[in-house]
Amino acid sequence: MSHVFPRHTKSELPVAAGGEGCYLIDSTGRRYLDCGDAAVSCLGHSNETVVKAVQQQVEQIAFAHTGFMTSEPAEALAELLIEHAPGDLDRVYFVSGGSEATEAAIKLARQYYLETGQPERRHVIARRQSYHGNTLGALSAGGNEWRRAQFAPMLIEMTHIAPCYEYAEKPEGESSYDYGQRVANELEAEILRLGPNTVMAFMAEPVVGATLGAVPAVEGYFKRIREICDQYGVLLILDEVMCGMGRTGHLFACDHDGVAPDILCIAKGLGAGYQPIGAMLCSARIYDAIQNGSGFFQHGHTYIGHPVATAAALAVVTELTQNDLPLRAALMGEKLQSALTTAFGQHPHVGDIRGRGLFRGIELVANRETKTPFDPALGVAGKIKKAAFAEGLICYPMSGTRDGQHGDHILLAPPFIIEGKQIDELVAKLDRAISNVI
Repeated sequence: MSHVFPRHTKSELPVAAGGEGCYLIDSTGRRYLDCGDAAVSCLGHSNETVVKAVQQQVEQIAFAHTGFMTSEPAEALAELLIEHAPGDLDRVYFVSGGSEATEAAIKLARQYYLETGQPERRHVIARRQSYHGNTLGALSAGGNEWRRAQFAPMLIEMTHIAPCYEYAEKPEGESSYDYGQRVANELEAEILRLGPNTVMAFMAEPVVGATLGAVPAVEGYFKRIREICDQYGVLLILDEVMCGMGRTGHLFACDHDGVAPDILCIAKGLGAGYQPIGAMLCSARIYDAIQNGSGFFQHGHTYIGHPVATAAALAVVTELTQNDLPLRAALMGEKLQSALTTAFGQHPHVGDIRGRGLFRGIELVANRETKTPFDPALGVAGKIKKAAFAEGLICYPMSGTRDGQHGDHILLAPPFIIEGKQIDELVAKLDRAISNVI
């Protein structure tokens, strides 16, 4: 009998015994095409360069507390990230995952305003149908009602505006651009409602991941968001935990939209699964406020800046940048989109196929013409997850796409090293899974 506390106590899980490229291998030797591990394995499961970097770092120094020492891999990784980072992002705060990164971002935003003599700024605005992590601060910022519900009495008060969700929420007759400007302007309305001098930050995912299923904003949306933040002195926090690190065709996803945040959060693809790591990047202006003020960010975890984790991530980001893997993700993403459109573009229960790069989503509907979602009682997403797994495909189906209760989608995030024949395999297995369920 296992003493592991699993995610789902009634599930019997196979044992992961190996990995090879885009495949995971269980203890019986069965292979699974990995296209849904929460967008982590961007380099696949057997990258020798990253493995060697981890081994070498463990032999040299495994741990040094950042209250006393820094480390060579942490310094080198920070320099490499800032070299490629958008705007005037200038400092990197390393953590152990995405929730820690967004939690740190929220706390840094608050401390920034304390350091600059604006203690009245305390409100964070985010979006409905977003997801920013599972710690209480990150969960408070997120707009995933299903994840929030049972913890609601414990959450910090934050407000949420509409997502930029063109497929389901743009009215007929309104252009994509006008729709984007209208929903972006909800941010200004909410700032004015709360009081311009009380809002400290707006947080959003450039491409919404788990909750909506690879939904990018329409053209012009984030530029308007940036203008509003600048007008009212509000910090823009972009959460690229899932969509960043090359996943959507740029090393930093916000580069597609031509905007730069004040604070940016990354994880998942940063370590590619070889080590648990995340990071929060901030502008020179924010860092200088801390440095010239108290000199101390009142936050921290034991394993921040972990030498082995940063060594692994340094090897990952080096692979991504030197081999131009974000471009490969963009090119293979177009091939994946084309294959999905060919297979499901006219499917009576596929409403939308969307995304950027190797970050694609399929929204499932009961009625294609009316975009009506399936009855939640049917549990469509959960059944497709099981059916795909039985076919040897790991994907990321999720329910509650529309409002936390209604709607189903499938998120696909294969490694950047995926080949054309594996895209064909992915689509064939997914086709069988959907057919078996619907």
